[in-house]
Order: sequence, then C-alpha cells, then structure tokens
Amino acid sequence: MQPVQLALIGCGTVGTGVARLLIEKQTLIQERTGIPLVLKYVADLDRKTDRGVTFGPGVFIGDAQKAINDPQVDIVIEMIGGMTFAKDLIMAAIGKGKHVVTANKALLATYGNEIFQAAGEAGVDVAFEASVGGCMPIIKSLREALIGNEIQAMVGILNGTCNYILSKITEEGIPFATALAEAQANGYAEADPTLDVEGLDAAHKLAILTALAYGMEINLKDIYTEGISAITPLDIQFAKDFGYRIKLLAISKNCGNTIEARVHPAMIPIDNILSNVTGSLNAVTVSGHAVRDLLLSGRGAGMMPTASAVVSDIVDLARNLRYHATGRVPMLGHQPDKIKKTPVMPVTEIVTHYYFRFEVQDSPGVLAAIAGILGHHGISIKSVQQKGRKTDGHVPIVMLTHHAKEADVQNAMKEIGRLDVVGPAPMFIRIEDENQEA
Repeated sequence: MQPVQLALIGCGTVGTGVARLLIEKQTLIQERTGIPLVLKYVADLDRKTDRGVTFGPGVFIGDAQKAINDPQVDIVIEMIGGMTFAKDLIMAAIGKGKHVVTANKALLATYGNEIFQAAGEAGVDVAFEASVGGCMPIIKSLREALIGNEIQAMVGILNGTCNYILSKITEEGIPFATALAEAQANGYAEADPTLDVEGLDAAHKLAILTALAYGMEINLKDIYTEGISAITPLDIQFAKDFGYRIKLLAISKNCGNTIEARVHPAMIPIDNILSNVTGSLNAVTVSGHAVRDLLLSGRGAGMMPTASAVVSDIVDLARNLRYHATGRVPMLGHQPDKIKKTPVMPVTEIVTHYYFRFEVQDSPGVLAAIAGILGHHGISIKSVQQKGRKTDGHVPIVMLTHHAKEADVQNAMKEIGRLDVVGPAPMFIRIEDENQEA
C-alpha cells in the first residue's frame, strides 16, 4: 500500500510528542489503520537540542519550505504556534495541495474562517482536534458523534492553568499571586501568563466550539472575556459558605437568533460535576436535544495528551486520502454554504444570578443605601451576609441576587462604587445554577 508522507513543522514540546508517537507506535498505528505513515521531514530551526527521539537520515531539517514544497508530502503538521509565520506556513501548504493538521487555537480563532475557505477552495482538509481540550475528543464529538443533535448549550473548563490556580486557592486559601507563582514553578503557567489568567486562551477555544456547535462563522471578537486575577480567597470562602465553587467557565448557549458566548469566573454548585474538576484538568458539558447532557474530561495540555489528539487527526486525514474522501466531514461541522453569521449576544443582555461583595464602613444606613440603589436598578436581593469588622474599619457585605440583567448590575455597581461609605471597587461574580429560582 502506498504510504502517506508526513512533514512535521516545529519540534517543540508537542511536536516532539507527535514525532515520538509516530515513530514509537508506528507498528500499532499501521495494525489499526492498514496505512503506513512515514515521517519524511521534521523541520525546526533548533537542531541541537536533544529531543530523545532518533530520526532517520535526512529527516531532521531546518528548512520548513523544503518540506512544504516537496510534492511527495501529503500532510503538513503545523506545531510551531504563534500567528504570522504559522498562518503563512499553513496557507502555503494549502496552496500546494497539502492537507494540514494544527493545534493552533489562537490562529484558528482569529483567522480560521479565512483558512477554512482557502482549504475548501483548494480541495484539502484542515484538522484541528488538539486545538481545544488537549486529548478530549470534543471537536470529533461535535462534528460527528452528535451530528443528529441540536446543540443547546456548552459549559466548560477549558484552561488548565486557571483551573490549577483556582483549585490551589480553594484548597489552601492562598492569594492569587502565590498560586500563580506555584503554577509557574510546576510548569502549568507560562512566564507571561496573560493569555491564560485573563481568559483569552479559553475564549479562543470557545470561539472554535461555538462555530462547530451552531453552524456559524468563528467570531472571537464578540466573546466577552474576563480573567481570574481579581478572585480572592475571601470570595472563594464566601462561595463555599453559599454552597458554590468558583471556576473559570467558557459558556455558550443557543438562544435561537443569537448565541451566548462568554468566558469569566462563575460560581457553580458544589454538586455540579464541573465543580469537582480540579488541578490542570479540562472538562466540558455539551447539552443536545437527544443526548441531553454529555461530559468530556481529560488533560487539556501537555506533550503526550496533545500529541495523541494530533495523531488522531493525522490518521483521519490518512484514511481520507486512502479512500479519496477529502471533505468527507466539513471542517466547521456544517456544509460551507450553510455557515451563518449568527450574532453573539452582548454580555450586557444576559440574565443570571449574581454574587456581590462590598467593602463598606461599619456605620448605620450603609446597607439601606446599597439596597436602595440595587432596587432602583431592578435587582432583587435573595440573601445577605455581613462578616466581622476588618482592621481598616471596613466590613465585607455579601449578597446573592435573584435573576438580574447584566446591564442593570454593571450600572448599579458603578453607582454603589461612588458612595463615600464604600471602599474598594465592588466585586461581582456571576452564578450559574440551574436549580436556583428566578
């Protein structure tokens, strides 16, 4: 049987894992597929670092263009990350009639519509299972396993760094900065953790998932994104008192003519299965009209879990090549002429429950003043707690609300923040609890 020739571009952490699987498990993969996969090129500028993998003569090269221009190469595997060079490389491969595998979620969230259109016009496929959730087969599930379902909602923990940090704060009561430093020391966070802790990484993944689930163009710019850097041990303790845990959630809901798509910290009940996803794990629940609720969980990052997803994409494309079945599964899960420009609902329009925390002077009338402003904005209080005096003369007042509109909450928080008796900026966290009454 004619082998499928592969070119791996980028041999960093994940690229090394891909090479290792393709070489060490070559026999196993061929026994399962019947297709010989040949790693013809591995291209990387750094050819001195020992990857712990032995390549054959002429395989390890420094020129990515040589690999892309070789007419014998069937599949290009982009593992370099970043935006500009990675995009140019992928578009060049598509232009040469090569199929592409990538794990580059930031690139796809930003330029995916353009890349997929180019691939469709060139008659090649782009596979990207590893771009969301590491080894979790969430993309295959949405495009294939759940094809008969109308997807109603998705809620997920899609960033292992944030989940690790929040788990540490919850378990040990340490401040955010301490938990972040520990995450960096253990390799769960980058030296510059902005993409992770400010929610941007999760937003990239959610942009891809919403397109797949609802048959819409990828729309990153309209996804509301908020990180976890303002979360304190005090908020986590109050959440526990109310029966909740705080997680960074990626939330998407099908509202008919619009889609909710937002990333932010949220309180969820402790008996919610996502509440018990700890450490660096990822998990996502998908609600479909036929299957109801489906949970996928696994390692969202790391060399071998991510490499496993990349190799599954390589095998899918190799099978397509064997049976001349390019385009068998549409890249965004819907036929290209059925992809819509569905608007994303502004976060100011969402309606949910809220947690408020105010640092206030311990004096008469403060609670009445706050309650009056909330009432003026149509926000109904469900419960109130006041803790003991703090050393700076302020005490925390914590409230839970009934259903409220985000726009009203934001306006009320600004007005309350201007009160002389209120200290630092008021804190509010959205509550995702289907069991709460409106």
